Order: sequence, then C-alpha cells, then structure tokens
Amino acid sequence: MRLTNFFGDVTREMKKVSWPKRQELFRSTLTVIATVVLFGIFFAVVDMGISSLIRLVLE
Repeated sequence: MRLTNFFGDVTREMKKVSWPKRQELFRSTLTVIATVVLFGIFFAVVDMGISSLIRLVLE
C-alpha cells in the first residue's frame, strides 16, 4: 500500500516538472562540456607548472 502511494506521488510530481526544450538542453550540455574541457586544460597547465617548479627546487 505504501509503495503504491509512493509511486503514485512520484508520477504526479513528474507531471509537474518543467522539462527543458531541446535547444535549451543542447546549449546547457555544450556549456558543461566546454567548462569541463577548459578546467581540464587549466589544471593540466597548473600541474605542469608545479611539477617543473618542484623539479627545479629538488635539483
């Protein structure tokens, strides 16, 4: 009984959800991918810089 009520409530709530349009979803996905790539490049450059600095200090 409680499980059926739960799934009934979930169904009702899912009908209230405002789903994004295709164009909005596409733009958001591109934004996320671009941000992840840029942060990846940034951290790779910082990592290389710190590694070079540590090598200079240890030599």
